[in-house]
Amino acid sequence: MSISLLLEMASSDPDRTAVVSDDIRLSTGDLSVLADGGAGVVAASGAQHVAYVGTGGAILPLLLFASARAAVPMTPLNYRLSTDGLRALLDRLPDPLVVVDAEYRDAVGEGYRLMDSAEFVEAARAAEPVTEFADPDAVAVVLFTSGTTSKPKAVELTHNNLTSYVTGTVEFASADPGDAALICVPPYHIAGVGAALSNLYAGRKMVYLRHFDANEWVRLVGTESVTSATVVPTMLDRIVTVLDADKVTLPSLRTLAYGGSKVALPLVRKALSLLPEVGFVNAYGLTETSSTIAVLTPDDHRAALASTDDGAARRLGSVGQPVPGIEVQIRGEDGNVLGPGEPGELFVRGEQVSGRYTDIGSVLDEQGWFPTRDVAYLDADGYLFIGGRSDDTIIRGGENIAPAEIEDVLVEHPHVRDCAVVGAEDPEWGQIIVAVVVPRQGTDPDVEELRGHVRTRLRGSRTPDRVVFRDELPTNATGKILRRELVAELNATSSKEPA
Repeated sequence: MSISLLLEMASSDPDRTAVVSDDIRLSTGDLSVLADGGAGVVAASGAQHVAYVGTGGAILPLLLFASARAAVPMTPLNYRLSTDGLRALLDRLPDPLVVVDAEYRDAVGEGYRLMDSAEFVEAARAAEPVTEFADPDAVAVVLFTSGTTSKPKAVELTHNNLTSYVTGTVEFASADPGDAALICVPPYHIAGVGAALSNLYAGRKMVYLRHFDANEWVRLVGTESVTSATVVPTMLDRIVTVLDADKVTLPSLRTLAYGGSKVALPLVRKALSLLPEVGFVNAYGLTETSSTIAVLTPDDHRAALASTDDGAARRLGSVGQPVPGIEVQIRGEDGNVLGPGEPGELFVRGEQVSGRYTDIGSVLDEQGWFPTRDVAYLDADGYLFIGGRSDDTIIRGGENIAPAEIEDVLVEHPHVRDCAVVGAEDPEWGQIIVAVVVPRQGTDPDVEELRGHVRTRLRGSRTPDRVVFRDELPTNATGKILRRELVAELNATSSKEPA
């Protein structure tokens, strides 16, 4: 099934508002007509690929569907990259048409077939329409991984991958007439692509906030009667700060999903207390899996928060259970499938799973399983717990230590707002455990008290060797902590905290 069909199905209600972005408001009928014209622009250009550099909004769904109707793959790129970074990725795309927001045109530079975003929209209004249904197994979207540890990989997502995700997790036209989704995730992230496809298919108005600001986010929820939203951890933290300071209520909001990286439990609990009528959803997924593969539902949140059973309460820190159509396995280093409570590498399988990269090919095994490189375990009832990337494992004196295990304890200390645990080079142990802590406002945490807090709850070998303090942690646009930056800083300095 081509993603073009998602828009065609949604267009059965042509007058419904589909997109709100700044001063632009498009109905599903408007979007469909523009997508046909946009496909004509793409086809006339002769390009083999469409690239987009910008902050998104209405142009993102337009380019997704215009490219699909021209049977050409589309790639949104990280507009925050340097000129060299952008051009390095553009040069890996075959003969692209580059659509760029005006403010980033200089960053792209010359030498490409370029169109301003506004120019593309105007050209789409006048172009001869094209409607082609691509082969479901053809590539629809290519997304580059963040590349924090190596050269970014180009993940290929087929039409079938993306539509399998949408139709497997969303019921067509299931939204109420007044439903609206506030979208502030980056357009170059799988969450941005997934939001455009799934909300349109559900029949939900999409309200775009292209530049995140917590106060503006709160305002838009009120003015657009937003009923659902998705945020990353850094956004949730800032929203909670505004809600707590201004004592704002969000009466229209029914569902708030968070994901992109792990969210500290104290922040989750605070958000739940400030918005008791809102259903919280923790969504876990990867680029290679076409977005979400596991969900902790609102009922799961409430049950875990209210439970006096340690096992059930612990599920507040899980990512829930797999979505329909997804199978999961936890495997040990020997490749054998592990039982409940045993940590290993997470493998996933399903129609929405791609596991294919340009110039590399598929990394799925013979049975179609994708190796996520995430350390995880399942509890006895099938709730999935993510312990971080296998690359982040600290090896201290030959012992493997998962940073998340220590972070989960540290962040519960009343003087800790946020933290990241990393391994720094050490001539004696190979690596030592360093806790990078962001203190809560108005506190002055004591290093030995923090180390003792960990020591009393975990084995002594998990006690941080060093504790350093920062005003904030380096993160990318989806809230993932840039651990390699922290490690590089720690390895570059010879200063030592007292042990």
